[in-house]
Amino acid sequence: MKRSLKIKGWCVKREGKEVVAGVDMEIPAGEVHALMGPNGSGKSSLANSLMGHPKYEIAGGRITLDGEALSGLRPDERSKKGLFLSMQYPPEVAGVSVAGFLRAAVNARRTKPYNAMEFYGLLKKRMAELGIGDDFAGRGLNEGFSGGEKKKMEILQMTMLEPRYAVLDETDSGLDVDALKAVSRGVEKLRAAGAGVLLITHYTRILKYLKPDRVHVMIAGRIARSGGKELAALIEKKGYAAIEK
Repeated sequence: MKRSLKIKGWCVKREGKEVVAGVDMEIPAGEVHALMGPNGSGKSSLANSLMGHPKYEIAGGRITLDGEALSGLRPDERSKKGLFLSMQYPPEVAGVSVAGFLRAAVNARRTKPYNAMEFYGLLKKRMAELGIGDDFAGRGLNEGFSGGEKKKMEILQMTMLEPRYAVLDETDSGLDVDALKAVSRGVEKLRAAGAGVLLITHYTRILKYLKPDRVHVMIAGRIARSGGKELAALIEKKGYAAIEK
């Protein structure tokens, strides 16, 4: 069986308004697909609805992960199946450390939980790979974090959870060049391990470091066009007006 995250006829409403209108997309294992589009086109609505956010009403369609239906499952159940969402605006959680949160999240998905020594050894290794200092682990989850630190936290979480498919919602937004390279390395590591990635972005900056297998453009809740890397180059040169024509 061909492994993939498959989205078929996906229709989503929020507060009675249609925000995703019949999206068809398939992200094979081991591939990175970029999803681009102007503000308000439905990209974040698609991402949140795939993860089962309760504020979104599924009006039609289905999603399958390696042939298994995810529609109707709670977000935590989708996570245990191997789906991961990096949020555009990660929340602060007072009183919970980065290490404590990650240990609980990782062990919740394992049949045999890591003991403390195993977990902290893995965490230290992953932070080093992303260029994150050791003191990061003891900080409160996203408390006082800069925008770039929050995005690094999302990528650290992704590399610790090792999902089968990851949906990254504007993870590159607001990052400096060094952080952008670190994020790209984290995504490449996941791709090399055989995971599929849907990278939602406004900009082509990250695509200079992370080469997508496929590029999709979303406008008004629909996939207006799909293609290769040349599609991102067209958008950078002429804007989304070139797609809407």
